[in-house]
Amino acid sequence: MTNELPQPPQEHDDPDHRSLADSDASLARITEDLIDILIARGLMQFTDFPPAAQAKLLQRRQTRAMLNNQLKLLDDGDGLI
Repeated sequence: MTNELPQPPQEHDDPDHRSLADSDASLARITEDLIDILIARGLMQFTDFPPAAQAKLLQRRQTRAMLNNQLKLLDDGDGLI
């Protein structure tokens, strides 16, 4: 007999938590796009953000660019699936 306590369900196992996490991810993408629009229109400067926020934004941009390039490598351009 063990004295292990039951573990609470993992966040990814709970549909409500998964839905909230998916919503958070979507909102984060919208926020990134909004920041890019504001910078492109000259309403905000990248340097207006604190250094830690700048680093996070740069990391996200680099990751998205890398994933985008990987997906392009998988597309051979012949139009066939």
